Amino acid sequence: MSVEEAKITASQEADPYSLGAGFNGTEIVPILEAQIPLVDMGFLHSDVCYDVVSVWKGSFFRLNEHMDRFERSYEGLGFSMPYTKEQMRQILIDMVARAGLRDAYVYMCATRGLPDLDDPRDMEKYHQCFYAFAIPFVWIVDPEDQKIGTDVIVSSVPRIPKESVDPTIKNHHWGDLTRADREARGKGAKTALLLDFDGNLAEGPGFNVFVIKDGKLLTPDDNVLLGITRLTVFDLAEEMNIEAKACKVPVETLRAADEIFMCTTAGGIMPVKSLDGKPVSGGKPGPITMKLREAFWKAHDDTKYSTPVNYD
Repeated sequence: MSVEEAKITASQEADPYSLGAGFNGTEIVPILEAQIPLVDMGFLHSDVCYDVVSVWKGSFFRLNEHMDRFERSYEGLGFSMPYTKEQMRQILIDMVARAGLRDAYVYMCATRGLPDLDDPRDMEKYHQCFYAFAIPFVWIVDPEDQKIGTDVIVSSVPRIPKESVDPTIKNHHWGDLTRADREARGKGAKTALLLDFDGNLAEGPGFNVFVIKDGKLLTPDDNVLLGITRLTVFDLAEEMNIEAKACKVPVETLRAADEIFMCTTAGGIMPVKSLDGKPVSGGKPGPITMKLREAFWKAHDDTKYSTPVNYD
């Protein structure tokens, strides 16, 4: 057993929920004890949708919007869930409270579920499942690195077209995203931006992208997840009187950007300082990006966006 494994074991023995909590479909358990059946079609066929919401300083951020999107996703796949939306919402809150997490990354998913093994191709006989987990907050880009900006590339891997997989349903079809991320790391960059087959900006591995040109915010209007952080950027831009719109963003517009930033639940607003090795906004986070980033974290204290966790 390594030193790190020994630390984890000791921590688990002292507090089984020290690393987080999971919901295995029926009950909340310590994260390392959470399991799903091997024959679940979410695992076997990626017949699944998911969502991720954050907890910051003891409160969920925009939990209702995440639950609404999750509902649209599982209904879009034709799932009949074993729990109501309100029950699933409460399971998430109870998980975080059980684990005592003040800053958390909270994942939920709905799967096609368990088949009748006598006739596994009869989808009418499937029993849909709900799973979830809560772990300490996850950062795609570390906060200290966000202060200096991130290096990204335009990937040679195209985004899966919407005609094949609906990107507005948050899904596990990450083959293209994973390939693009590996390509970026092989070139010494942090991550990648993917284009669609027409050469327009789509999204990155787990995040939306905004381009700033002449003081205006532009973000793709097609072939992307309608991110909750993306929605928050639009809300903040309106409050700050910054013009923002969703539209086609050709790769030429991306390369000519004054500023670029990525945004997601797992990291917030993340400035880009170089694209394919060429500086963006002088090789440092741009001023509009940083104003939005500051406003984003301040919004977490706004009661209209927050759902406090009762840890008692």
